[in-house]
Amino acid sequence: MSGTELVIFDCDGVLIDSEVISARMLIAELAGYGVDMDMAFVSSHFLGRSYPVVLKEVRERWGVALPDRFEADYRARLLAAFERDLKVMPGVEPVIAALDRPYCLATSSSPERLRRSLELTGLAPLFAGRSFTASEVARGKPAPDLFLHAAARMGVDPARCLVIEDSVNGVRAGLAAGMEVWRFTGGTHLHGLDLTPPDDARPHQVIDRFDGLFRLRPDLCRPDALPASACAAV
Repeated sequence: MSGTELVIFDCDGVLIDSEVISARMLIAELAGYGVDMDMAFVSSHFLGRSYPVVLKEVRERWGVALPDRFEADYRARLLAAFERDLKVMPGVEPVIAALDRPYCLATSSSPERLRRSLELTGLAPLFAGRSFTASEVARGKPAPDLFLHAAARMGVDPARCLVIEDSVNGVRAGLAAGMEVWRFTGGTHLHGLDLTPPDDARPHQVIDRFDGLFRLRPDLCRPDALPASACAAV
């Protein structure tokens, strides 16, 4: 596709390498309630979905009555783990700096988790005033609502948007929104997993490094960014 006027980044597992932390913690926390799942299950069922939706599915699938404090306690422990271990995905900052299009962020994370994640990784200034969360729409991913909301807020036709997503549900959401969708597979949470997409979630492209964005779409790189930026990798 061509004519891209807006690049929409997912956050967790794309801009920041957070999904491996949250997935491992969720697996460990739920094991204490007799819920047995692995990283492959979390990847295929939960990635890209909001936390309340994940807990609802856990309750329905396993018939587990989680205590009222489970979500709040989990979030607190997760943010503590982020303080210790959270890192920005390699290559994000130079690519953002060299991007020749407007961009924004659309995530299933809660506003508080997003705010703290961006602060910890130093990305907050890059996404000030251009971040959107699932709390702003009626339906989260895999519904298209969040991506459509982001495009509307940024004043861009959905057909002119390029979405960068890591999760199957995120890919589904972008496709349902009528957008070009690339899957980013460079997060550590996807290492060693079967990444064959289901028929309803086939991205237009797959990249495992951020410099792959400009290799495939050099037109998205500012001409004056050459040769000192990530565009030089083209």
